[in-house]
Amino acid sequence: MTNPLLSDWNTPFGLAPFDQITDADFAPALDAALASHNAEIDAIASDPQPADFANTVEALEGAGKALDRVLGVFFTLAGADSTPAREALQRDFSPRLAAHFARISSNKALFARVSAVWQGRAAQGLNAEEERVLMLTHRGMLRAGAALTGAADVRMGEIKQRLAVLGTQFTQNLLADEREWFLPLSEDDLDGLPAFVVQAARAAGQDKGQGPVVTLSRSLIVPFLEFSPRRDLRARAFKAWAARGANGGKTDNRDIVREILALRHERAQLLGFACFADYKLETEMAGTGDAVRSLLSKVWQPARAQANRDAEILTDMLHQDGLNERLEPWDWRYYAQKRRRAEHDLDEAALKPFFQLDRMIDAAFDCAHRLFGLEFAPLAVPLYHPDCRAWTVTRDGRHVAVFIGDYFARPSKRSGAWCSAMRAQAKRPSVQTPIVLNVCNFAKSDPALLSYDDARTLFHEFGHALHQMLSNVSFESVSGTSVARDFVELPSQLFEHWLEVPEVLSRFATHAETGAPIPPALLDRVLGAATFDMGFQTVEYLASAFVDLAFHEGVPPQDPMARQAEVLADLGMPPAIVMRHATPQFAHVFAGDGYSCGYYSYLWSEVMDADAFEAFQEAGGPFDPAMAQALERHILSTGGSVDAAALYQAFRGRMPGPEALLRGRGLV
Repeated sequence: MTNPLLSDWNTPFGLAPFDQITDADFAPALDAALASHNAEIDAIASDPQPADFANTVEALEGAGKALDRVLGVFFTLAGADSTPAREALQRDFSPRLAAHFARISSNKALFARVSAVWQGRAAQGLNAEEERVLMLTHRGMLRAGAALTGAADVRMGEIKQRLAVLGTQFTQNLLADEREWFLPLSEDDLDGLPAFVVQAARAAGQDKGQGPVVTLSRSLIVPFLEFSPRRDLRARAFKAWAARGANGGKTDNRDIVREILALRHERAQLLGFACFADYKLETEMAGTGDAVRSLLSKVWQPARAQANRDAEILTDMLHQDGLNERLEPWDWRYYAQKRRRAEHDLDEAALKPFFQLDRMIDAAFDCAHRLFGLEFAPLAVPLYHPDCRAWTVTRDGRHVAVFIGDYFARPSKRSGAWCSAMRAQAKRPSVQTPIVLNVCNFAKSDPALLSYDDARTLFHEFGHALHQMLSNVSFESVSGTSVARDFVELPSQLFEHWLEVPEVLSRFATHAETGAPIPPALLDRVLGAATFDMGFQTVEYLASAFVDLAFHEGVPPQDPMARQAEVLADLGMPPAIVMRHATPQFAHVFAGDGYSCGYYSYLWSEVMDADAFEAFQEAGGPFDPAMAQALERHILSTGGSVDAAALYQAFRGRMPGPEALLRGRGLV
């Protein structure tokens, strides 16, 4: 039978025929796609014609489409609907793919042609985007080791393969810990929990053939920690959550972390950098570790001070409950929730029915329509899981993209939330419209209800999706979110602000049972509490960012856990707060290179997103059409076709300072 991964996809909008694809199709499809890509690369490298942009750089842009299709499907399934068979395939594929791309980057004939185009660029009449793509291609090959020779070249290939293996192993270990642990709850253990937590616990138990359980899914364990009056159960659940990746045995990630850090350092030194931080930050907006630390420190001091003040209040509440003990990490959320109810008259159990998943999706779509004229229509097509749904995206009757949403937590899905493009936008060498996927881990219930933080996550990931959908460039390598890591979070974090617009919530925050809109008084309290517990949230994030930076500066630590403890002690980390992502579970940094030495980028981007939303407020308000057009023209449509700093200055007229960020977090 014909392998559906290698056949023409005569499907709506060229979507993958998920209903025809089996796990047995992936290995032969990968073999064929790798062979096809190798032949394309060899043809470019051995072209007898003098190298120019069209026959070298643009040809590279068009190569590997069969491989892109296979990997787009496979890695979507590996992340969002894993199985033992897919995990085994991923362990096999990762080093093979690393070796494949290492061979391309070390292809001396190919690099010679790219270098020749680069050296002769002035005479080729390139437009701005073509010159940018050429620069990025040349720089990317240099940074991948194309200029290395001999033993250094061989060693670079070995390092890349080993890092691919380790990143896959780290991810699968973490998924195994999250999948296998659960805390059974008796009916008595459910006392004091709001109905939505009880329902989520029962649904999670059904997935495991149990009664109600607490799992390590953030969408379940966080509300359990917020509402369970049972301190002993909170402690058990929190300790298991904090211990992911550090439980000993075959799923322990600590040795993997040490080896990853050592290999990254060696890789950077092979390329002439003193350490991995110097290598990684060279191409980011921040540029240097000192610039990163300067920003983190400016926010750390007021955040820590606020967190310490809050800790005193929560400790008093703990003592008032007759517990003459210190405040622990498994206490913070419980007493913060009680304090929120007392000070802001906000009860998550009463608030959550107003945040229905479907209504929040509608809200995100409506904001995209009002800002950018996008229309969303349901699309009935086979997808990879029954929980997924799809929409066609149009503007003025013209097809723009396909958007897929996969919102519910399940044991087969890795934790967190993310946006990916199964196909990115491009015009050359051929036209392709994007297929964009948002994946979240919300607790499943009927109807599906979100916390306010969940709703913010939905808007955040949809902001990334808009960056992909509104991309309007020629080449895929600079399309959508293919930008500097500390710029990529700008569109996502900026879009979060529209969740806080009163007219948006007044229209879409409707009660799940009555359909009534959120009462104005409750809406005022929600928005008034927007910065509640921001000391805690900022400290747990910044601690992770500081540790990430410290790991990659200088000589890598022989004992990363000891280095983590040292960094936190130097910071004066409040004892009742832990890192948002402790090292053995820090998938942003160790599941791959994406956010390695880059976790700070959320804060770097937040400096810009806070300033950018103030630009809307200074103009005609959050839906000001001129500002929306400027945002699309200068940021959302341009991808990485222009330097990130130049894009922001074109939008705002200047680069921002941290003042708007501090105001937005209530830290001034």
